Amino acid sequence: MKYRAATIKDIAQALGLSTSTVSRALRDSHEISAATKQLVLEHAASLNYHPNPIALSLKEKKSRSIGVIVSEIANSFFSQTINGIESVANEKGYTVIISQSHESFEKEVRTLQYLASRSIDGLLISVSSATKDLTHLKALHQYGFPIVFFDRIIEDIATHKVMVDNFQGAYNATMHLLQQGYRRIACITNSAHLSITRERVAGYIAALEKHGIHPQPALIKYCFHGGMLLPEVTDAVNQLIKLKTKPDAIFATSDKLTTGCMRALKKAKVAIPGGMALTGFSNSDLIELLHAPITVVRQPAFEMGQVATELLLQLIESKRPVKEFETRVLQSELLIPPR
Repeated sequence: MKYRAATIKDIAQALGLSTSTVSRALRDSHEISAATKQLVLEHAASLNYHPNPIALSLKEKKSRSIGVIVSEIANSFFSQTINGIESVANEKGYTVIISQSHESFEKEVRTLQYLASRSIDGLLISVSSATKDLTHLKALHQYGFPIVFFDRIIEDIATHKVMVDNFQGAYNATMHLLQQGYRRIACITNSAHLSITRERVAGYIAALEKHGIHPQPALIKYCFHGGMLLPEVTDAVNQLIKLKTKPDAIFATSDKLTTGCMRALKKAKVAIPGGMALTGFSNSDLIELLHAPITVVRQPAFEMGQVATELLLQLIESKRPVKEFETRVLQSELLIPPR
């Protein structure tokens, strides 16, 4: 038998009431007596009745849902961010629809078109590593569609943005390596045009220059797919260890790049830190379980999700067009394992 959800009409017929009376009772209207409300609610519960979200969205002209686009849910940073997003959205009565771009511009565009066609009320997005053309985002924004960028932000679109202090996080990580005595430090980073890449590479360079070390282009490797393709990271690591004067340490600028470097070094039989030191951005708890845990930059991912969602809901629920926007910069933490 095909499943059919209970309706207000079913409740009304069973109780001998009008559909309008049942509807008002379910909405706790003052026009309906307490006894009738209790009768309606008890029968609704027995039928496992739930309001039709499509009907409600048509009535309210809102779907009470928000879209989220990230590169990959399996990434520990993004999974923690999504937990933060859902904690706020669910409390406010919003449903969260999550999609992955897998670092593909084309998939990001298709996903955004799909979500917009489902009448979501707003969007949280961390753009893909391949996103250079912003036409799809600018078009929605120009129509007044609420968008908030987090992590990988877009400077060209005037809206709320939430990020960490990428420069300081990278600076702290590189300084830690320098203080440990490493001097030839390589950097393996994301796609060159991303905001997080520019800021983290700048922090890495500033730390080197603070110690009088001139940054060498040969020691900076850009991975277009940001670690999602392990062969790309492996190739970058292999290029570094094959240099005539190879680096004595690597700084990786994202979760996937950090774990990718670990795998590539293990495959090349280079011990960490004996053969080469490694530090990087990572929110994975598995780092702590390693035989030789590495120092990592931990981002406040859960808080980032919460803050981004609160800002998006402000845009959605504002009675007037919002013209003043915030860029929230959160602080990361350098986690140094005990010796």
